[in-house]
Amino acid sequence: MQIRVPEGGIPTTRAEDPPIPGGGRREMSDDITGAPSDTEENGRTSPTGDSPATASGTRASRRADAKAAASGRPGSRRRRKAPKPGPAARLTAAITAATAVVIAVLGPRLRRVRPHYPRPGRTGWKRWVPSWRQTGGAVLASLGLSALALTVAYALTDIPDNLNSYATQQDNVYFWADGTPMARVGWVQRQEMKLDDVPEDVRWAVLAAENENFYSDPGISAKGLSRAVLRTFGQGSTQGGSTITQQYVKNVYLSHEQTYSRKFTEAMMALKLDNKMSKDEILEGYLNTSWFGRGTYGIQRAAQAYYGKDVSELNASEGAFLAALLKGAGLYDPTLSAANRARAEERWRWTLDRMVKIGKLSPEERAGYRTFPKALESNPLYHTGEQSDYLVELATQYVKKTAHISDKDFDRGGYQIYTTFDKKRVDQLTRAVGAARDEARKDNAKAAKHVHYGAASVAADGRILALHGGPDHRKQGYNESNATTVPAGSAFQPFVYAAALEHGVRKSRDGAPEPVTGETEYVGDDKVPITTPEGPYWDRSGRKVAAKNDGGRSYGRISLHRALASSVNTTFMQLGMDTGLDKLRATAQAAGLLPSSLGAQVPALATGKSTPSAIRMASGYTTFAAGGRHTEPYTILKVTRNGHKVATDTPVSRRAMDADTAAEVQSALTDAFRTAYPETAAKAGGKVAGKRGTTENDTAAWYVGTEEKVSTAVVVYRIDLAKSLEPLPLEGLGGTIADSVPYGIWSEALRPLG
Repeated sequence: MQIRVPEGGIPTTRAEDPPIPGGGRREMSDDITGAPSDTEENGRTSPTGDSPATASGTRASRRADAKAAASGRPGSRRRRKAPKPGPAARLTAAITAATAVVIAVLGPRLRRVRPHYPRPGRTGWKRWVPSWRQTGGAVLASLGLSALALTVAYALTDIPDNLNSYATQQDNVYFWADGTPMARVGWVQRQEMKLDDVPEDVRWAVLAAENENFYSDPGISAKGLSRAVLRTFGQGSTQGGSTITQQYVKNVYLSHEQTYSRKFTEAMMALKLDNKMSKDEILEGYLNTSWFGRGTYGIQRAAQAYYGKDVSELNASEGAFLAALLKGAGLYDPTLSAANRARAEERWRWTLDRMVKIGKLSPEERAGYRTFPKALESNPLYHTGEQSDYLVELATQYVKKTAHISDKDFDRGGYQIYTTFDKKRVDQLTRAVGAARDEARKDNAKAAKHVHYGAASVAADGRILALHGGPDHRKQGYNESNATTVPAGSAFQPFVYAAALEHGVRKSRDGAPEPVTGETEYVGDDKVPITTPEGPYWDRSGRKVAAKNDGGRSYGRISLHRALASSVNTTFMQLGMDTGLDKLRATAQAAGLLPSSLGAQVPALATGKSTPSAIRMASGYTTFAAGGRHTEPYTILKVTRNGHKVATDTPVSRRAMDADTAAEVQSALTDAFRTAYPETAAKAGGKVAGKRGTTENDTAAWYVGTEEKVSTAVVVYRIDLAKSLEPLPLEGLGGTIADSVPYGIWSEALRPLG
């Protein structure tokens, strides 16, 4: 019998062939299976076009694959899995499948209602009018396609992970010690507040004015959207019709351009956001990101800008006015024009009445709000410069250090910084320095060009209450009160006296320290050489070292108490050597002076060659007034961020010297004040202590005094900042012993003392 070979060759058995009953695979007869072999032996190609060897190998590999598949082991070939389709591909496939089903189901019906024009069986114009079935089908199709398009648009709309920069950036606000605003720092005036910190009346004032159905709407208002489209149809922009959710979306995710595409995206995002966030979260975000005018974003900064207080202190009447600003601050800020005030009052009344209508304000409460709540004429935080910037700079340095805040985090903003600065004291000190500066310009305009007035007041508990940093921070960033550039001179003597009282003096190298008291006498003559147990003290040039008294005056033997009151330089230079320069240095440092300002450990240390700042000098004198206890000076009472307290390192009081030592030094300083200014001391009733300070080369003039546990230090000096920090002679700008310029500033700053 002759066997016909079909075109394409005889099919071979595959591993995928289904098994036949009885197990195994169906085998072909020898005469059939042998045919290809004869062909291959005769040099013919396989039905696949491969060479005989290749075809044979192919069949062998297929058999191996089949066996491997049957045994569960990998074969000689591994099949690759197709990549998993992405979300967009899966959505497209789903829509395609759904469309196919719809067409399959509705196809016959659609063919029945498809229009035939002109319509058969009609005459005249009726031939061109669609039937009611055609019209209904078109309407239903339009509605279905619209619903499908909206569903797809909703599914494809994403809520961005990151808000825009203006929605997250905040400023840092600084407050005076009494809690009133002092200054702000940052590009954007915004402070975030938790919704719980916003009074309920204020919240409902906003909702009554903007979106009374906020808690029940789905995030968008179909009625409002339709009204917005009808109002602006054909004008290329949109108007009104936004819920609070839509406004929040616009504030934090989108631009403010008025286009239909932006409005559509806003609506889709609002719907999705309403399902993603709670209503309270959306309202909180809205109140924190909305524009209220006067450069402010958020209701917290608006409360400070218009009423000078936190939002937590607002009432329903003030909240109703702030709610009016959401319609457009340029039209409702009453300080801008009479027309604005009329609009603001009308909107304010309408909002309060609306609150009554929706049951969020009782008629009795409404009756109590008959007078429009007058706003401040200007933003109290807007104007900075002059002294406030010096205060802000010092407070910023301190808060970063003690709260461990990095520059990057601090620049993100949102911090409320409550400082120790007393506004009344700062203003008084500023006026006193300003008067002295004006007087110097009249007396010696050329020398006054480079004169500086450093001044600071520090309380016994470490609070820096006031300081004068310079004429204007915008013109001179150099802080005159915090500079360590000029010597303390004889104002340093109280620290020498305290070291001697604390540690005693040593007259011989091997002898024990001898205690001293206020009655211990020393030589007080001018230019007396300084001695050591080995003899006179020689400097490197081979000359005996000697101190000079003011005016070249000699006092003979004088008690230490009286020597401090009279500012006898020679006495204290020798006392410092006898006490030990190391002990002198340690005592001054314990009292509050910085080690970096004390300079070299040489005899001149006792004469005031150290260069403490006015802040540190005032802080050091408070140690005597506080009974020998010292607290490091600080500028921050507390720090919060978005209403939550930030932990800071709080300075603690520590024992710097014995209480008896501090009391004796304070007593000598009280006598020094009485001796120099007997009339003023009589008025003060013995509660004031202070001492002047002069320098050998007339490069600085000081006055440091304590009144009611507050020490104030004032220093006058000259430096040409354009050239160097090397002190220049005062040329009379420090005044005289009888008419001291630093004392004049000091007494004016502490009025009504003098």
